[in-house]
Amino acid sequence: MTPLAHRGDMTGDARVGVDVGGTFTDVVTVTDGRARVRKVPSTPDAPEEGVLSGVDAGLERGGIDPGDVDFLAHGTTVATNAVLEGEAAETALITTAGFRDALEIGRQDRPDLYDLDATKPDPIVPRDRRFEVEERLDERGEVLTPLDEESVRTVAREIPESVESVAVSLLFAFENDAHERRVEEIVTDERDVPVSISSAVLPEIREYERTLATALDAALRPVMASYLGALETGIADLGVPAGVQVMGSNGGSMAAETARENPVRTLLSGPAAGVRGAAHVASLSGVTEAITMDMGGTSCDVSLVTGGEPVVSTEVTVGPYPVSVPMVDVHTIGAGGGSIAWIDDGGALRAGPTSAGADPGPICYGRGGAEPAVTDAHFLLGRLDPERFGADLGADRGAVRAGIEDRVADPLGMDAADAAAGVLGVANANMERALRVVSVERGHDPRDLALVAFGGAGPLHAAELAAALDVPRVLVPRAAGALSALGLLASDVVYDYGTSRVRDWDTLEPVAIESEFAEFEAAGSDRLDREGVPTDRRAFERALDVRYAGQAFDLTVDAPSTIDADALDTVAEQFHERHESRYGHASPGEPLELVAVRMRARGLVEPPDLHAEGGGRLDDARRETREAWFDSGEGASSSDRAIPGSRDWQPRETPVYDRARLPVGTTVEGPAIVEGAESTVVVPPGSSAERDAHGTLALEVGE
Repeated sequence: MTPLAHRGDMTGDARVGVDVGGTFTDVVTVTDGRARVRKVPSTPDAPEEGVLSGVDAGLERGGIDPGDVDFLAHGTTVATNAVLEGEAAETALITTAGFRDALEIGRQDRPDLYDLDATKPDPIVPRDRRFEVEERLDERGEVLTPLDEESVRTVAREIPESVESVAVSLLFAFENDAHERRVEEIVTDERDVPVSISSAVLPEIREYERTLATALDAALRPVMASYLGALETGIADLGVPAGVQVMGSNGGSMAAETARENPVRTLLSGPAAGVRGAAHVASLSGVTEAITMDMGGTSCDVSLVTGGEPVVSTEVTVGPYPVSVPMVDVHTIGAGGGSIAWIDDGGALRAGPTSAGADPGPICYGRGGAEPAVTDAHFLLGRLDPERFGADLGADRGAVRAGIEDRVADPLGMDAADAAAGVLGVANANMERALRVVSVERGHDPRDLALVAFGGAGPLHAAELAAALDVPRVLVPRAAGALSALGLLASDVVYDYGTSRVRDWDTLEPVAIESEFAEFEAAGSDRLDREGVPTDRRAFERALDVRYAGQAFDLTVDAPSTIDADALDTVAEQFHERHESRYGHASPGEPLELVAVRMRARGLVEPPDLHAEGGGRLDDARRETREAWFDSGEGASSSDRAIPGSRDWQPRETPVYDRARLPVGTTVEGPAIVEGAESTVVVPPGSSAERDAHGTLALEVGE
């Protein structure tokens, strides 16, 4: 593998980022600071084929010899899709006697509090494939009942032949992993299957979450091994010498070998790459505090960047399952350009979560779609021209108007333009709530943040959402439609280590905590050695999970590089401050508990030094002037023109600009529409936009 020290040296070398989406596979190639984007259709039945096709097309477009590629990173949805679609491998689970049903009992949370017929999700491992063995440790890892090795051999022989992998989760294994290690040895001696043990996957408290993460890891190992094996073979056949890096859910990349061994850490691979790309673009504009918004055709992913880094959490849900491995904290809602507008039983206008998808797609795609979507509303209101998508879509304004009238306007007793404005208002309201979840509800004031908008549909809504939240600035990256792929090239190599050590704060021994950190640093150094990371390109970040005694959940607090009594006092003070910020109160006089010790080993990658070509005059970038509708902010003029709660939208003569030809440093005053190859940016009245030296479009948002 090419050492990371060489990855920032772009004199002749090339880097490739590949992100797989539901409709398209995005490829970004970077040479000499110049980024080129290539999109190819995804191949859901064989995702590696879409990746290989994309890499080949991207190299051809950039005129890059495969032998010059020294870094190739990949964001994958294979693990996510396997979980959501029930396509993971058949798995068995071995647990401590008496805990066979922990995986099914869960936390007894109801999926819907008021639904009397609500059902819980099916457990990853059904009961007939869950087995018990005789052993028991106490809460400090002391042996109460020795491991009965013969019972382990009996269980290993009873596991059905159809089982492809085995998960092992024994009680308190995070304090002492000896029993789990021995079970792993016996099972692999008896059966030729991969084994995941909880003390390696998630050595932390909370029996259900630890067992679930381990079962998911085991169920995904055969799936990821098959996929990555085929991908690596194909990449080598293309003549690319670089090994494959896989994006992890924590916002950092890892070697393909590690992704095979621990696939549960790739469950949010694609969304994490997008947030990482947004953080990189924001940093180029001098922004370290931001909300990110990735709006595609089906969904909208929102997240938070603080201190220039994506916020990472261990409380993220994937489908119906709470997965407690470190992941970028992404909140997803069913709001995208393809979200279908409809009227509910109460006569209220809705948008989504059902999507028109890519085929047939919205009506304006001209592919036979009959149900109006958010994209159709933009089209009818002159804010979007589908012909700029780069495809011959055959958009028909008459068909779009008829669809909106039939499904939305006529049932509500209004004209088509008002109905379209209402569709956008409802979609914006849904996304505004999501943005508040990751900002206001996390203790962050939106007025102190910027909004980084990307995805094919994000820049259409960003300025109006920012105004609603009092966010003063919007950043739209140059590669907004493929930012996840670009984010792969700006991601450090990251490995997270952690273990639960539930102890009263007053009894903590700094030497013991320092010893834990030393073990993690040694393990992280070994990983980075194997990836060729030079010692001067490494960082080790320490943290402690802390809570008030008696609390069920905790907060993660950064820890100093050396642990002594003063350092622990500092951590305690920071915990109280964080608790006040997050929950609105703190109790400095209450006793504390240490919950977990954590370390992040980071291999620092020099991100691509993107620069934009810009010159000429603003008039040269102007394509046309057309009528587009905007919120006037004056309130509804009459009851027959407004959807309750919305404002009055009015048409304005609006200049349309070619984003690629906008001169660097020139300001465009709203109202304006800026069209790019992958996305369209709406600049409302009262706002302005400027293309900076990195190709980012920076909007100053008016009220």
